[in-house]
Amino acid sequence: MLKATLSALVGLSLIACAVPASALPSCLEAQRKVDEANALRFQARQEARFGNHDRVCDTLDEVGDRYNEARDAFEDCGAGVIAIDLRSELRALRAAKRVNRCD
Repeated sequence: MLKATLSALVGLSLIACAVPASALPSCLEAQRKVDEANALRFQARQEARFGNHDRVCDTLDEVGDRYNEARDAFEDCGAGVIAIDLRSELRALRAAKRVNRCD
């Protein structure tokens, strides 16, 4: 009886994992976009340190594009909670643009 119950639980868990696995490529794409945005934010900080104002604004615009693409991809793969968390990142990005006087 224990083996039957255990095998049934394993089977159900495999079925439960199969649904998110179909959404896995878009979730991986979204994570890649977030990683790109983080790298670009680092680059923007470096440009600000060097005093290259125009490049900082361009880079921050690219960061916003990456976050928006990531948010859309997370919503497509069913990870809406992460998409909501990206809204706070976008707010922080707007604050960084304000500090650097970007339009």
